[in-house]
Amino acid sequence: MTAAPSAGDAIAYRWRNGALQPIAHPATTRLNQLLGIDRQKAAAVANTEQFVAGRPANHILLTGSRGTGKSSLVKALLTEFAPRGLRLVEVQPQDLVDLPEVVAPLRGRAERFVLYVDDFSISANDKALTQLKAALDGGIEEPAENVLIYATSNRRHLTPQLKSDNAEARWENDELNPGESTEEKVALSERFGLWLSFQPFTQSQYIDAVRLHLSRLGVSAWNDEIKVLAQRWALNRASRSGRVAQQFARDYAGRS
Repeated sequence: MTAAPSAGDAIAYRWRNGALQPIAHPATTRLNQLLGIDRQKAAAVANTEQFVAGRPANHILLTGSRGTGKSSLVKALLTEFAPRGLRLVEVQPQDLVDLPEVVAPLRGRAERFVLYVDDFSISANDKALTQLKAALDGGIEEPAENVLIYATSNRRHLTPQLKSDNAEARWENDELNPGESTEEKVALSERFGLWLSFQPFTQSQYIDAVRLHLSRLGVSAWNDEIKVLAQRWALNRASRSGRVAQQFARDYAGRS
């Protein structure tokens, strides 16, 4: 049995119970396996390239529909850049209150660390809000030069848009100005220097993803019957995405 990696050997960690825990078997998603997101992929690769080279780079917010490749892109960046010193630290949204403790042992190390926050949203009165703002834009403590935050979210501005927010809006000189709550929510998302939006797959992109996943699972055959089954699968799920394509491929490969 292969021994679990030590903290110094690991390329990926998770923050749990107040400590960094090495991940023995990190995901090995590759950039060339991600279809239909070429623009987002190019921007994220360029930013991460700058980061691992020690040049200025931005925090990234990846937003959009579920299953369109946001999380997969972050994992693929680790696979691509780990040989050059990139490391990934998974932080659950509820643990963002611990950000100073997460960053402290990483500061000053030779590696470059991305704090990965998946499926992120936050309420306006959440205690993590203050810590996140400080980490993104700098508080009284200088931000760690070797740490960035890459967050994925189904919400463009990270926080719920409430009915009460619209009640705060006001008209000034024939211009509609958002209320204070809305401004606060937008200000949080604007602290991410790079925004990448992910759209639902077209039918063509979905079929391309199905064929890719089938090929990875050893199914080389392709015909109209498989295509119809794949389309029916997406119709039953009321969704076309890379995740749905992968789920269909697993089902088909497993049965055939």
